[in-house]
Amino acid sequence: MEKTDDLQAKDSVIVVEDAVKRYDAQTVLQHVNVSFKKGRIYGIIGRNGSGKTVLFKSICGFVTLDSGRIFVRGKQIGKDEDMAQDVGMIIENPGFLPGYSAFRNLKFLAMLKKKINEEQIRETIRKVGLDPDSRKKVGKFSMGMRQRLGIAQAVMEDPDILILDEPFNGLDKQGVDEMRSLLLELKGRGKTILLASHNSEDIRVLCDHVYEMDGGNLEQMS
Repeated sequence: MEKTDDLQAKDSVIVVEDAVKRYDAQTVLQHVNVSFKKGRIYGIIGRNGSGKTVLFKSICGFVTLDSGRIFVRGKQIGKDEDMAQDVGMIIENPGFLPGYSAFRNLKFLAMLKKKINEEQIRETIRKVGLDPDSRKKVGKFSMGMRQRLGIAQAVMEDPDILILDEPFNGLDKQGVDEMRSLLLELKGRGKTILLASHNSEDIRVLCDHVYEMDGGNLEQMS
């Protein structure tokens, strides 16, 4: 496996170097080495409990490694930055305030960074197939509608990196097709996208490179 300096030199946006994470007696990341470049979609497949979600959380900075290093845009997570910056994510179930509309939920989130205005929020909601003017409370949303809103939340501030763990859960065929088109559009704009999916068709249609995770080990398949 190439050293970090070599990987960084090849314009990798994310570099994971010899990452190890243990929970009690279980090792959920086993010396993982991988790099991800700009303008590509990377598929991560594997059974539940294989380590995919822990890898994603470690890249974001939500989980601290026992050993190894992770770099995002050349900055080491946990050393240069506590959390990876400019990353949109869906990891596990998107959490929203059930008593508020889609627009108000995203407006609350947007107020944290103050990077986008109300019209940009509305445009993003439309882009994922929802109505920004609807007063329907998120607590009344179907699973598919909540998933669309989760994707809107991940992309609304136009991040350079997207980390998406099963982003199409609950979507019907039309919804899946629309969200696939959105991800391909974002790839074309130079985004780096990590995608975990149980659906082989998602992987086939979207991904430039595919990795399999099994028992904390990551192996490139294509």
